[in-house]
Amino acid sequence: MTAQQPVNQQDFGLVEQFLDAMWMERGLSENTLASYRNDLMKLLAWMEQHSYRLDFISLSGLQEYQSYLVDLDYKQTSRARMLSAIRRLFQYIHREKVRADDPSALLVSPKLPQRLPKDISEEQVDALLDAPDPNDPVELRDKAMLELLYATGLRVTELVSLTMENVSLRQGLVRVTGKGGKERLVPMGENAVDWIETFIQQGRSALLGETTSDVVFPSKRARQMTRQTFWHRIKYYAVIAGIDTDQLSPHVLRHAFATHLLNYGADLRVVQMLLGHSDLSTTQIYTHVATERLKQIHSQHHPRA
Repeated sequence: MTAQQPVNQQDFGLVEQFLDAMWMERGLSENTLASYRNDLMKLLAWMEQHSYRLDFISLSGLQEYQSYLVDLDYKQTSRARMLSAIRRLFQYIHREKVRADDPSALLVSPKLPQRLPKDISEEQVDALLDAPDPNDPVELRDKAMLELLYATGLRVTELVSLTMENVSLRQGLVRVTGKGGKERLVPMGENAVDWIETFIQQGRSALLGETTSDVVFPSKRARQMTRQTFWHRIKYYAVIAGIDTDQLSPHVLRHAFATHLLNYGADLRVVQMLLGHSDLSTTQIYTHVATERLKQIHSQHHPRA
């Protein structure tokens, strides 16, 4: 909230109550909550300019706001994200009996093209995983992290926040707390276990120094690494591996994990469970990536393709 964008204090209070409820009930991450807050503050600022309030704005008023976002050339993906926040807010307001109806229920979502996850081949994965120098403690840490990512399909936020108590090298399992506070157990595979064990025995103490930490993969300052730092590390190794960084996203190895499992015949519901997706349709997008990859291989290598 700024001096240039005043908002009604009662509405501001409702938004803060809503965000608190989302944090307590759904266990949303700080990043998600910050995104919600930013989007909803834009709505409140616009409402203040047009003399609307959360307890009496109508469907037509919200449609007017949607048109306003279109006029500002917000991308469809941004408008869809904003609409999601608005719907959740009005669902909360209706549930708390602040108003008797939910005007957001009839809002039409922007049509989004299906976006396929960025995909890299098995050969490129091998090159990326081989890029770190295991003789350097930092790069040994990164090697273990990359191996674990590809072996488990963890989200980057799940990876950097892993603690020692959640990793069982003996059982070859990692316990992950995902979105919404949901826990899942994911097998690591021998290769990832070996590299994590090597890092813990040979590299972790060099990064920690005299500091103690429960984080499996500490930063050079013996703290939990940020998502952004690890993303920079991935891009650094991609350059070494000769991979175009435009092909990459922070979750490139998570996407490769899912796609390559499906390529080798894994059951979609098993992949859903390993990824921690609550909705199977979220996992199904990887079947499209796997199919496209198979078509590409066919066209390149089949004599009559």
